[in-house]
Amino acid sequence: MTLFIILIGFLILGFIAQGRLKSKFRKYEKIGLENGLSGREIAEKMLADHGIHDVKVISTPGRLTDHYNPKDKTVNLSEAVYENRSVAAAAVAAHEVGHAVQHATAYRWLEFRSAMVPIVSFSSKAINIIFMVMIFGSFLLSLFPYDLVFLTVIFLQGAITLFSLVTLPVEYDASNRALAWLKDTNTANPSEHKIAKDALGAAANTYLIAALASLTTLAYYILA
Repeated sequence: MTLFIILIGFLILGFIAQGRLKSKFRKYEKIGLENGLSGREIAEKMLADHGIHDVKVISTPGRLTDHYNPKDKTVNLSEAVYENRSVAAAAVAAHEVGHAVQHATAYRWLEFRSAMVPIVSFSSKAINIIFMVMIFGSFLLSLFPYDLVFLTVIFLQGAITLFSLVTLPVEYDASNRALAWLKDTNTANPSEHKIAKDALGAAANTYLIAALASLTTLAYYILA
């Protein structure tokens, strides 16, 4: 019961963290970058400064949908970042390029996380199917030993939890690379750098809370 309450607490914290993140980005995207560079220009400049010339910067639909795709080597910036000339756009663009730099330098945690993607994708789908069967077709589970079903759930959740934990050093490192580059190249002045650090810190909190929630869920299954 204690773990269940803690899990609910983390879920609530997750919603709060997401709300704070969206609020901060709405605020910071209204603060113009002194040098006037757009998110796209920031990303292209950072890539060039790191000698990376085989990665494209493209626009992707949605909001807070920014990501780096190692498969086709693209930095995907959301519509609110791609042409925006704000401190928030600069922070997000530099962070995503941070992942491209990780890829170019064979950062081991990024390679590990990338290798886990298909496993986690399967685990997430499988665990959802098991729970759906438990709710609407429990008679199907009676065909298998209860212990086997529960061990399967624990194994699947274990993979999901490991992925969420591995994500932490990947995201924190990308932010550190972004902030270091913004400062070292004077792309962001001291006040802008402080804002960028706050914005990326808010984003990192969502990953941390998600990892703790996943870890708590795993502990709950093991001790149930």
